[in-house]
Amino acid sequence: MSLQAADRPLNELHDAMLLDLDGVVYIGPAAVPAAPEAVGKARAAGARVAFVTNNAGRTPARIAEHLTQLGVPATPEDVVTSAEAAARLVSSRFPAGSEVLVVGDTGLRQAVRRMGLRPVTVASDEVVAVVQGYSRSMSRDLLDQGTLAVSRGALYVASNSDATAPTEWGVTPANGSFVRVIAHATGVEPIVAGKPQRPLHEEGMLRTGASNPLIVGDRLDTDIEGATVHGAAGLLVLSGVATARDALAAPLHQRPRYLAWNVSGMNEAHPGPVRRVDGDTARTECGGWTVTASRGAVRISGSGDRLDGLRALCAAVWADETIDPAGTSSTEALAALGW
Repeated sequence: MSLQAADRPLNELHDAMLLDLDGVVYIGPAAVPAAPEAVGKARAAGARVAFVTNNAGRTPARIAEHLTQLGVPATPEDVVTSAEAAARLVSSRFPAGSEVLVVGDTGLRQAVRRMGLRPVTVASDEVVAVVQGYSRSMSRDLLDQGTLAVSRGALYVASNSDATAPTEWGVTPANGSFVRVIAHATGVEPIVAGKPQRPLHEEGMLRTGASNPLIVGDRLDTDIEGATVHGAAGLLVLSGVATARDALAAPLHQRPRYLAWNVSGMNEAHPGPVRRVDGDTARTECGGWTVTASRGAVRISGSGDRLDGLRALCAAVWADETIDPAGTSSTEALAALGW
């Protein structure tokens, strides 16, 4: 996978925009500055929009209310959470009324209940499954109860495995970090329902009726890998967790099709890097930048939009396995671009 060109805005090339939330539409309580206008513009162009989030703590209704307050009008049906995907996974394996120990918050408990299961907080012998999702008020008692139930043989399901999340204070531990507590204590790895696994994006496609969606996210290991799993187009935005250095070092299965500063990139055309090989030297151009690759090293020259320079640099490094994305020449090229 390498970066591709789009001669028209992406919202015209794809029939739905499946947007991650944290780091894409908002960070903590505040909107990403470009997001309200970008979502409105995509909708005005005829694109269907769904908000697809690994956050299992809040209900779709609460998330939709928050989005609306931020200037991004949304209904609960527009929001697809990993809590819903996890609850559906459990309900497909056990009969209605089964006890499920919920290690998480209101959104996860309500999702379990909507699937006809009985959410509980104590590890009784009747518990058939443990479902764990993010909660900012995660208690030691819930982690203990979840550990006891998993140790006794209950099915272990995690809404998602994100290790960190961007907040107004910086990057903090997310559900994947707390999942490691129970997994380490029991030796049991959970089944993961959220991104990059298929259920979340499949639900987003069902709700929008999409056949050719654009998956927009700020994380390589969930959003972009999830796009790869689906064979869909992935747009990586640099407004959240992933950095330019992360993009450069992305393994094959986590490489985006497009790069953008923020979610407004879904409403834009995208230049594609052009690579030419002459003997043992390759030159990759994008915008006003040229990256020369030779003998395992890169050098960048030119001027213009820094993002075009990053596009050229990523394309050059991804195409040549002898170049170390964390090596001296790559680091110097990023520094020349201001990273």
